[in-house]
Amino acid sequence: MTSNAAIGIRHGFRSGLEEKIAATLEALFGPSGFGYESLKIPFIKPQRTHKYTPDFILPNGIIIESKGRFLTADRQKHLLIKEQHPHLDIRFVFSNPRARISKRSKTTYADWCEKHGFLYAHEVIPDAWLHEPAKEIIYGNPQ
Repeated sequence: MTSNAAIGIRHGFRSGLEEKIAATLEALFGPSGFGYESLKIPFIKPQRTHKYTPDFILPNGIIIESKGRFLTADRQKHLLIKEQHPHLDIRFVFSNPRARISKRSKTTYADWCEKHGFLYAHEVIPDAWLHEPAKEIIYGNPQ
């Protein structure tokens, strides 16, 4: 028996959670109604420029990042992106927002998002996010 994660990865997704979100978005907006890793956002990590490729771009401009594990490097990257592109609306969908950021920390993924001003959801994109008015999206070089 093949796991959902293996099927998702086989179809170009990096996780079963991404595949689940893509199926929901496809049912709502059709196969070309949303973007999957269709955007490269430059950001500067000290001494070096990197590119961030968001998982999903909703038709209204909201950027969705799906996470099973939310590692230190991911958290640092998203703080840099938020600082350098404050106009972007990046939100997280976690497989478990109550997971702790490390074994030694009491801070959960949800706590971290709340502390740093990111919206988040558990496993699925909330309907409210899907029906928000469109945002003007401006991508460009980091400042």
